[in-house]
Amino acid sequence: MAVNWPVSRKWLIVFVLAAMSFIVALGSSIAAPGVSQAVLEFDQDSDILGPFVVSVYNVGLALGPLLVAPMSELHGRLIPYHVTNVLFTLFTVGCAASPTLGTLILFRLLAGMEASAVLTVGGATVGDLFIQEERGRAMAAWTFGPLMGPAIGPVLGGTVTELKGWRWVFWIVAIQGAATTLLFFIVVPETYPPVILQRKVNRLRRETGNNSLKSSLSDDLSQRERILRCIRRPFILLFRSPIVLLFSIFIAIVYSYQFLLFVTIPTVFGEIYDFSIGEIGLAYLGIAIGLLIGNMIFGFASDRLLSRMSQGKSPKPEFRLPLMIPAALCIPACLFMYGWTVLYKVHWIVPICATSLLGVGLNLSLMSVQTYLVDTYTMYAASALAALAVLRSILGAFLPLAGPPLYRALGLGWGNSTLGFIALALVPVPLLFLRYGEAVRTNPRYQLDL
Repeated sequence: MAVNWPVSRKWLIVFVLAAMSFIVALGSSIAAPGVSQAVLEFDQDSDILGPFVVSVYNVGLALGPLLVAPMSELHGRLIPYHVTNVLFTLFTVGCAASPTLGTLILFRLLAGMEASAVLTVGGATVGDLFIQEERGRAMAAWTFGPLMGPAIGPVLGGTVTELKGWRWVFWIVAIQGAATTLLFFIVVPETYPPVILQRKVNRLRRETGNNSLKSSLSDDLSQRERILRCIRRPFILLFRSPIVLLFSIFIAIVYSYQFLLFVTIPTVFGEIYDFSIGEIGLAYLGIAIGLLIGNMIFGFASDRLLSRMSQGKSPKPEFRLPLMIPAALCIPACLFMYGWTVLYKVHWIVPICATSLLGVGLNLSLMSVQTYLVDTYTMYAASALAALAVLRSILGAFLPLAGPPLYRALGLGWGNSTLGFIALALVPVPLLFLRYGEAVRTNPRYQLDL
């Protein structure tokens, strides 16, 4: 099995996964600073179309996991990776060469669907490679890509748009995607245990002529039944597991706040602080620094915390959750501080520092939940992460569209405070599962037929 491979090989796979995850996540937000330039080029005038060019990518991220996650549990991780990486690169080229705004939106949607594979299945691959006690650091390394990509995207996008125009934003992503796709073909092998074991069984059948040999991880279902079960699995987890449902809602709200800031920062810092396009890109560094700090904290503390709380006993998935408690408090703190300092035109460094709290809270929350789900649903981790991705991406796509109307109606102060109060109501969620998560997991009522 993959957990027995040399450590150096496993970490090389994680770093390639993180690199591709970073590139596809970069694609989600890199267009944000230059989207107004694209809208003007196509002679469009709408408060909705600009943000939608950015957020439609998340619609693709919501749709893609419903197909790629089940396929990764049916045919293994490698086929979904290779197919989607190639298509992501081609669709990003389509974005760069789009002749109309409608074409750009369509290719953004398709690119988002293909990007979903590495973002969803990547966490499951980490689960294939590492035992539970080692998984925290590996998840932190892999998650660095999907979390830092959206934060770095606007910084790079602002500079490139100012120097070369909005189309070059997509050319850069396509070139990086093509190079990493080639590296993926060279470095990343199959890691899914049932597929690896079945290949070994097939080889032994050929060598011995004994067709009665059977994998211990196989089942007696027909191909059609296996496909249907794999497709249903993310929905079963999302709607019948209170763990997956409540954590999906929590992460969806927090994640969507990041994209709400992404599409409103250009207006806020352009109009209130008179930033240029390049300077607006730099305004996103607050979120990026917060994400980096959260990543470092999780990578350093998660496995140590798991070991300390286990005290020599078998570790429980709930031991991943304590870091979510301070993380949950960072989210409303960011929104209250950001909204009111911008409203009263406090020096620009203060609201930018406030956004770093969102980065810390989002990173610690998402990594804690993803690692918790991988620890809980190891064999079906891809489906659990797909269920998490669906709500996260849907809300990330459509909540930012409500940003301009919200701020027009309530102003920056009360508009952000409204979001902050919602985030404050989510703080008990990690506390509840830290206390009662094991009872819910082991309750016969929630022992799902997956």
